[in-house]
Amino acid sequence: MPTDRIEGVARREVVDVTGGVSTPRQDHLAEEVPLAVHGNGEPLAVMMGSPCDLADFARGFALTELGVAGEGLLSVTVETLLEGIRIDIRTRDPLPVRADRWLPGRSGCGICGNRALEDVVRQPEAVANGSLIASSALAIALAQLEQRQPLNAATGAIHAAAWASVDGTLMLVREDVGRHNALDKLIGAMLHESVDVTSGFALVTSRASYEMVAKAAMAGMPLLAAISAPTALAVDLALGCGLTLVGFLREGRHVVYSHPERLTTP
Repeated sequence: MPTDRIEGVARREVVDVTGGVSTPRQDHLAEEVPLAVHGNGEPLAVMMGSPCDLADFARGFALTELGVAGEGLLSVTVETLLEGIRIDIRTRDPLPVRADRWLPGRSGCGICGNRALEDVVRQPEAVANGSLIASSALAIALAQLEQRQPLNAATGAIHAAAWASVDGTLMLVREDVGRHNALDKLIGAMLHESVDVTSGFALVTSRASYEMVAKAAMAGMPLLAAISAPTALAVDLALGCGLTLVGFLREGRHVVYSHPERLTTP
């Protein structure tokens, strides 16, 4: 597929300087657009994100940020405007948040929009035991991921979140310039396709910050693996909710920070 047809990728004229030689060419860049999230017609949050898989993003955001899923989520609509993209989430019941507690946020920010400390750090409920996962399955999933990231292949500036089966086969992959958005998109896609969240694990191409752990636990994921480091708060949250947290996932190496009993090794 030509990169100029990939949703979320833009072209810009650049000058490539290599070995002192300047060469004009076109570069492929990740699009980053404002996403205005509304709940039942009321503004909730504005964040920067990639303009693709936004219905999945809305479903994931509804669960991980609003605690709404299943029959409680009536519909999601996506509308492209001159200023950006408006996403409206319609729920059966009134939203359990006040609109005046939300503020504009950035693509990498997980706490923008929260004005109180208790809104920032939320202890997730305990996750299910889930299936035992062989350590080799982590490496199998990682080896497949690069080939499943068309936006990042074109731009080099995109995060991915993936869901793998117990044997490491990648089932779903979602991409976004924001790591939180990518995980919300994955969770939304899993909800839409009724994926069994206890039979497999999630893999993300970012650090494992506390927000990533909180979102994974809200979705019921028993294991979250990241290619980069976790934070101390992320580890504490994972310990508290029973989630297995893996960091520094590389070929032939990974570090288990919480609940190693869910992983088996040869």
